Amino acid sequence: MKNLILEKTDQVRWYTNMRDVFDAANIAPQDYDWYVSDIETNWRPPEFSPDDQWFTGDELAAFLRAHEVQFIWAVFSAVPKGLRPKPDPAPYVEDNPRYWDGTEPEPQLEGALFEIACWDSSGTILINLPEQAIHSFLMRYPDAKPLATARS
Repeated sequence: MKNLILEKTDQVRWYTNMRDVFDAANIAPQDYDWYVSDIETNWRPPEFSPDDQWFTGDELAAFLRAHEVQFIWAVFSAVPKGLRPKPDPAPYVEDNPRYWDGTEPEPQLEGALFEIACWDSSGTILINLPEQAIHSFLMRYPDAKPLATARS
């Protein structure tokens, strides 16, 4: 299983809380640099911009520790530290047919190791996560299912 979706479950307090997603997948944001795009949130802390942007892993971890934000729409693209490819085009989730065509999509950002997409505050899509992260996520959220079977 390469890609997962978590939706239609009572196993989460609310979807797309990235602090909970990282914790469930046992992913330390500090281990990567992050490009966050297609952002819409339930509220915006004063120091946070809804524009597509780069975060160091430390910056993202600190932001998530300090703020409990629900990402209604967003794509979190994980890249190796120090690698910042030009996002052309920027990864997006809203109306992106790649998630629903029954295939196994790859991360949208060139050079990204994996991506986590927040889908309309009602689902979390995990693309190309490491096997250990998939296992950890499924242990926490057994209702997660293969993305390829979710809408095909």
